[in-house]
This record gives sequence, structure tokens and C-alpha cells, in this order.
Amino acid sequence: MPRVRRPTDAFGGRPTPASGALHASLTMTDTIAPLDTRPAPAATGPAVPEYPLARRLRGWLGWVLVFGLLAWSWNPAEMFRVTALVTDWRNMAEFVSAFLNPDFHDWDSYISDMLVTIQIAIWGTALAVVFGIPFSILCSANVCPQWIVQPVRRLMDSCRAINEIVFALLFVVAVGLGPFAGVMALFVHNLGVFAKLFSEAVEAVDPRPVEGIRVTGAVRVQEVIFGVIPQVMPLWSSFTLYRLETNVRSATTLGIVGAGGIGQTLYESIRSFQYANTAAQIIVVVVTVMVLDLVSARIRKALV
Repeated sequence: MPRVRRPTDAFGGRPTPASGALHASLTMTDTIAPLDTRPAPAATGPAVPEYPLARRLRGWLGWVLVFGLLAWSWNPAEMFRVTALVTDWRNMAEFVSAFLNPDFHDWDSYISDMLVTIQIAIWGTALAVVFGIPFSILCSANVCPQWIVQPVRRLMDSCRAINEIVFALLFVVAVGLGPFAGVMALFVHNLGVFAKLFSEAVEAVDPRPVEGIRVTGAVRVQEVIFGVIPQVMPLWSSFTLYRLETNVRSATTLGIVGAGGIGQTLYESIRSFQYANTAAQIIVVVVTVMVLDLVSARIRKALV
């Protein structure tokens, strides 16, 4: 039987694990490329994009326009009297000192009037939302043709441009003094506001779900109900809560013209120089708005 010759290392002995590893590393040197000993290039930061000259000129022109408008409005707005805030601060301090001792003797009456103010804001906001949804659809350029969009937008601009107090004066003459005049004033003004906010949300929707509903043979109303409204509902809810909070503050001022709520009581206290009572009523209003802000923030977080 022939004898099998065992492999030997370079020195004639049997290979050891170390010499086997050395042999393997030596045989691999023929296939491994030599290391690059040249220094690595210096790392450079991200390249700053360079915009075309025309775009940069438009940006500079925009800033020039903004500062030009501020300069144009300086004298008519009497901004040069800003130094009076520093030179005549004692007059303001004397006036504010009269509010440092609020009188909560009739706190239950103040809270009752504040609840009426909240109820005015709730009804004014609810009516504006109900009627604002169809008007917002009619104001959306991606849903309705221009011959419908433009007239409806101009009508909503008119509602939004006139302040609530002007509408309150109009409705006080029509329906008499009381909270209902305040409800109608908030309704008409916020109708224009909701139509504007809701239509902008509609125009920003993703068109693909609407197109998918359209290929099924759905009519335009079905496209709006099933393709548009589900996309904008969270945003509409957020807008509604924000405007409700704003309308509580607006309903407070409507009492000045006899539209009910705590505003009427506040105005009478100011006219009779009862600053202690006025301070208490202001504190009630501020606390109410703070609570509404906290509650609406939690509701918005759950909806959006």
C-alpha cells in the first residue's frame, strides 16, 4: 500500500495552525489589491443651491415692497408717537392701578352673563358652520366653475369685511335688544370666514380619491360627499373650534351695542367708572377664554 505523504511547511515539518494561517494569507496576497496610501480628500459640506437671478430679484423686490409699505404707513399711523409709551407711562400706571382691587361681590351675576355670552357664540358658530359648508364648496375652484366661484366669493368677502358690531347694530334695529341680535351678527360675519377657510381646505385636497370615485360613474355631489369631505373634515373641525373660541371674545364686545351677554354689563361698569367691578368682569372673561382654549386644544388633538 503506498504511503501518503503529508504536507509539510516551508521548514520541512508538519504545518501548525499558525503556519496554515500564514500560508493562507500568503496565497491570498495574489488576489488582494494593494492598499491605497494616498491621503483621503478633505470632506466638504453640502453644496449651497444657487437660485436663478430672476428668482433672487423677485425675493428682493418683495422685501423692498414690504419695507416700502411700512414707510408709507409711518406718518398716517402716527408711529412717531411711540415714544409716548415711555414718557407717559405714569398715566397708564395710574389707570391700571384702579383695576388692582377687583370686586367679586356679584360674581354669580357675572358668571350668568358669561354663560349667555358663550351660548351666543355657540349658536352663531353653529349657524355659520352649517351654512358655510355649502358656500365653501361653491367657492372652491377645483369643484365648481368660475362663473359660480367668483360671485359667491365676492358675496362671502362682503360678509367677512363688515365687523360683527356693525351687523349687531343692524340686527338690534331689526329684532330689538338682546342676545338674538348678537347671534345673527356672529352668524353673518363668520359665514364669510368659514366659507374662506373651508374652501381653501377643499382646494388643497388630494385629487386622486376624487378621480377614483369619478371613474365609478358617481355624480358631482357624490364626489364631494365621499371624496372631498372625508379629507377636509379634521381641518374643518379644527377651524370650527378655533372660531368658537374667537367668537366668545367677539360676543363679549357685542354687548356694547346691546346684543346681550357680559359685554353689556362690562360696558355699563366702564361708563359708570366702577373699575373694581370692571376688573372682576374682565377676570371672568379671561378665565373663561383660557378654559375654552385648553378644552379646544384637547379636542383638536383628538380630531386632527
